[in-house]
Amino acid sequence: MSWDFFVPVCVGDLVKTGGINQYVVQDVVPPKQLPPYLSKFKAALRSQGPLCILEHFDTGYSVLQHCNSVELGVKEDTLELLVQVVSGLAASLPAFLASTSVSADERKEKLNAVKMSVYLLCKLTETFESDSYRQSFVCLPQGGKKGKGGGEGLLQWDSEREKVLQALVQLLQLDIRSLWSLSLVEEEFISCVTCCCYKLLENPTISHVKSKPTRDGIIHLLGVLIKKYNHLLGAGVKVIQLLQHFEQLSSVFAQAVSVWSTEYGVRAIIGEVIREIGQRSSEELAREASGVKAFASFIAELGSLVPELVIPNISVLITHLEGESHSMRVAVCEVLGEILVRVLCGDGLDESGKADRDRFFDTLQEHLHDTHSHVRARVLQVYTRIVNSKALPLCKYSEVMELAVGRLMDKSINVVKSAIQLLAAFIAHNPYSCKVTKRNTSFRLQIADIFLRFHSLTEILIKASELWAAMEPELLVTVTTELEPTSEAEREQDEEEDVEENKEAEDDRATAVKVPNLLYMMWSLMFSSGSDEDTSELSQNLPPTPQKEAEKEVEDGELKKQEMLVQYLKDTETFALQVERAISVINTMLYLKTTSVVQEAVQFCVTVCEFSVANSVSGVRKMLPLVWSTDSAIKDAVVQAYRRLYLNPQGETIRTKANTLVDSLSELMVDASLGTIQCVEEIVRNSVITLVWLTSVAEREVVLSNLDTLCSVALGEKVTEDFLLARDAVITICSITDHVRQSKGAPFRLPQDHQLFTCLTQAIADDPYWQSFMEQAVRLLYFMAESPDQLCTRLLQRSARLLLDQIAEGGELNKDAMNCVCLAQLLALCGCVAFWQVSHLERSVSAELRRRRGEKEEREEKEKGPSSKQAANESAMEEELGLIGASAEDTEAELIRKICETELLAENLLSVFLPLLVRVCSSPGRYSHPQLTTAACLALSQYMMISPATCEENIRLMFTVLERSALPVVRANAIIALGDLTVRFPNILEPWTQNLYARLSDNVPSVRQTAVTVLTQLVLKDVLKVKGQVSEVAVLLIDPEPHITSLALNFFNELASKDNAIYNLLPDIISRLSDPERGMSSEDFNTIMKQLFSYITKERQTESLVEKLCQRFRTAKTERQWCDLAMSLSLLSMCERGFKRLQECWECYSDKLTEPGVYQPLLSITARLRRGAKAQFKAQVDEFEKRLTAVHTRGLENVESPEMDEENQKGVGSSEKTVMCTPTPARGRTRSKRGHFVTPQKSRKSKKPAITFSSDEEEDEEGECSHFINLMFHLKLSA
Repeated sequence: MSWDFFVPVCVGDLVKTGGINQYVVQDVVPPKQLPPYLSKFKAALRSQGPLCILEHFDTGYSVLQHCNSVELGVKEDTLELLVQVVSGLAASLPAFLASTSVSADERKEKLNAVKMSVYLLCKLTETFESDSYRQSFVCLPQGGKKGKGGGEGLLQWDSEREKVLQALVQLLQLDIRSLWSLSLVEEEFISCVTCCCYKLLENPTISHVKSKPTRDGIIHLLGVLIKKYNHLLGAGVKVIQLLQHFEQLSSVFAQAVSVWSTEYGVRAIIGEVIREIGQRSSEELAREASGVKAFASFIAELGSLVPELVIPNISVLITHLEGESHSMRVAVCEVLGEILVRVLCGDGLDESGKADRDRFFDTLQEHLHDTHSHVRARVLQVYTRIVNSKALPLCKYSEVMELAVGRLMDKSINVVKSAIQLLAAFIAHNPYSCKVTKRNTSFRLQIADIFLRFHSLTEILIKASELWAAMEPELLVTVTTELEPTSEAEREQDEEEDVEENKEAEDDRATAVKVPNLLYMMWSLMFSSGSDEDTSELSQNLPPTPQKEAEKEVEDGELKKQEMLVQYLKDTETFALQVERAISVINTMLYLKTTSVVQEAVQFCVTVCEFSVANSVSGVRKMLPLVWSTDSAIKDAVVQAYRRLYLNPQGETIRTKANTLVDSLSELMVDASLGTIQCVEEIVRNSVITLVWLTSVAEREVVLSNLDTLCSVALGEKVTEDFLLARDAVITICSITDHVRQSKGAPFRLPQDHQLFTCLTQAIADDPYWQSFMEQAVRLLYFMAESPDQLCTRLLQRSARLLLDQIAEGGELNKDAMNCVCLAQLLALCGCVAFWQVSHLERSVSAELRRRRGEKEEREEKEKGPSSKQAANESAMEEELGLIGASAEDTEAELIRKICETELLAENLLSVFLPLLVRVCSSPGRYSHPQLTTAACLALSQYMMISPATCEENIRLMFTVLERSALPVVRANAIIALGDLTVRFPNILEPWTQNLYARLSDNVPSVRQTAVTVLTQLVLKDVLKVKGQVSEVAVLLIDPEPHITSLALNFFNELASKDNAIYNLLPDIISRLSDPERGMSSEDFNTIMKQLFSYITKERQTESLVEKLCQRFRTAKTERQWCDLAMSLSLLSMCERGFKRLQECWECYSDKLTEPGVYQPLLSITARLRRGAKAQFKAQVDEFEKRLTAVHTRGLENVESPEMDEENQKGVGSSEKTVMCTPTPARGRTRSKRGHFVTPQKSRKSKKPAITFSSDEEEDEEGECSHFINLMFHLKLSA
């Protein structure tokens, strides 16, 4: 063979005249004539084998030359032939290369065949890839699927592409370098193959799962080229170039580099790629946004695949930690985390490995304070993975734990969530013990420290008795401190218990048990060799040390062990302190408005409770009210948490599981309030709703069949001995009534002479639990008895008769405590009967009237039969319009209302007790017994529920009790009762709303808590209109009681969900809180406003508030009010539009700028606006700041503003301008309310125009009002 084939740079170069002995294409076949030539090519392949490419290369080249015009079938046939040629060469070359007798012509012939076939196959593959991508792009609007028309053959390209790659890999894996002279493979041949590979990698779907075979084929083909054909440098450069333009290739190239470095042994490729990335400056990375993301993703993915191979080049990557790209900083931190978890971990590290490990940990800790929140969050997540993998050294625990607790205060939500997750991982994997208790750890540390200090005396004091005598004084002080109460509350409790002998005996028994435990602990620390539970627990974390062999000599190993024990206990104590601090901070996050943070906090509380951490129950109890949250995600999280902690019993048998469940719920109910019990009921109800549904059919029969047993056992002669059991029995019976079961048929009721009602009416006794039993008993009477009012009358008569008999025997009422208790029971019974009588009329009687009416209508309809068509149509139309049912229901409701207003309190037994209730409530000096006062107040409120007339007659008395009662429980009950009355008679209670809000400032925390709870329900349910009195709720945001603060925060979180509610209220809240008469400190004002302004997120609301607050500078008369307004402005998230409005209102506050309290907040606004601002806007901010500073330093009269120049040009006098800047205070009515700082309002009598700043303006009106405010102010002054 006299010619050589050179791989061309361009396809067209092969038809040009070449050099000496260079192959040139002689015949380019037209597209229409190609099929016969392909047939010849195919025949030659069958007869001659793969060397036929030497004669038919022009045919393949012609297809390549006319690829845009040739038919698809011709291209597919050509591709198939070329694949067969390459595969044939791969099969025949091994024997040829192994042969020793090969001539130069034969070697040249094989080489030309290889280069020709590979060249045509690679170029045709690139053509098919381009056509495939073009077709998928064109067909994308058709649902994202490739159409059948216009490209049927390309549908199989994915499978054909794999065959091409497989053939190339088989060929290039052979040692074909010997075909070239001196085994130097020409660069053009390598570039031809690599360009084809990189072209295939540009496919957008190459990273998808379906493309895995293609992706693996490309990776292995490039691996062969890198290993055997010197493509190392070219691959490194190409990886960087493609990453800059194709972000989706980051994971593909990470996988490729890991395969090349491990399976092909080319570790240098990692250094090449990382070095290329490391040499990129911060400026270059800033210009290439997409490239930075791809680089960061590539580094992180590569670090997770081969962390041990990244370590030699880690110094290059660490330089990016000082760069501006936060994505690169995140990636490098993740690589460090992978190295620490998978490489630099364990006890087998040498000194160099330990130094690298400590250096990497220090680097990660530095970036816990990174300027970018995303970096801080990811570093916390890296630490979470390290802790979960148990790769964090023991010496680093306290340091990292402290940093994690500090990140709980971060402004970023993601950082806070990550910090909570890290702290949960610390507790779940802590190496100190499964139960973290600071007090126990501190005591053990003190004892161990005493033993350690006296170990040095063993050379002198050899006898154990002498050693004990030396340690005894300090041990005595330590043990005494441990046995004494640690807090004032415990001391007070102990003093109270000392009064009672039984309590003393219990304390003695507890101390008797505690002392041996302490002595045993000291004995274990001093003389044992690790046989007890605590020592075995410590030995799991401490390296083994030699035990002492002689009784009288203490070896150095024992002393070292004692030192390690002391250090271990110190670390444990530090860890316990940090855990307690974390719990206290995270517990406050349970009522934040961010759902994801609340979910993480709930999960953390579950974790600490599962590991029995001290004070963990506080968080579990605090999150319990969240079961009523309107956010379903939070509610579900709480329900699942309690199911996991208390409703998921463990045990082998059903009985064991049942006992465990009862014990868990009993533990939760210890010292539980009524609210806690209701929350648990809601959780349990959600858990057993399926069980209730399954047993609802047979429930009534089960209870009725055992009704006699319940009456004889729980409600019989011994009922007075256990009213709690009687109450539970009554509640069980109530569960079968129609009110609970929502039955639609005839009401289920028992006759009056039933044994059940006889037992209930006879059960009267002087017992503290009688009232709770009585409330449930009266409820059952009205739910289940025929004519319950008659039974309740008998019950009232019997109770009153017993009271009169006691009075006759005991003397005056107000001097006998027993009589007061009996009277309190009677009045409580009266109120309960009055309440359930009204409920009986409005629910049971009304429902029965509707049922009977329905039955009557159905019966009449059947008796009447078919009527005229017209009458039927009219009746059907009336039913559709709801006229028939509506008129009948109105008549029934009017009847019930008339009965309540005229008959319930007219000449019956209930009316007899009303004057007595009024007398007891209005004479607290005469009737001062707490139980009597409480019962009378509650009963009076229940009487007031009967009718509007009764409510109006006694409403003033009820509010007087609310304000003047000395008993907090009476005031709290009055608030609840008045809340119910507000729902029932809103028009009557509306003028008294201010008195309800006044209880928010009550001196007793329980009253404030009740007030904010009731008002929250009334406001959120739209019973009370939201007005300026909400400022009293805002004050509770700084309440000293954390629970009240949480309730106030929850109130505003819920209120913020209502459109513009907080936005409309803010101006009035600021006015009220800034009132000098209130005397609120600036720090408290700032704290409240910071929380309230966090709800203002809309740009238009911010803009409007800027104008409102600026206008209020004119009505503010004190320096403190000016400062508060300026501080409020600085709390707004101001944007460009808000800043423009601030400039427009310059005249409102410019004369106040000499005050530092006004100037500094406004200056902070400009500093905040300047960050990240564009050049033009930044110039405006700088100019405004100069004006502020000039007026502050020299005064307004010495600074000429642009507005003054404009006004002067228009002819406005300077004197008028001065009046505009500092208006004279208005006289008369504007100063009669709430001091000087009031929202001016229009007078109803005078028609003079006056400026108004109503906080209830709608958002849409703000733009219209802003243009004529100055004109209105002029008119006000002239008037």
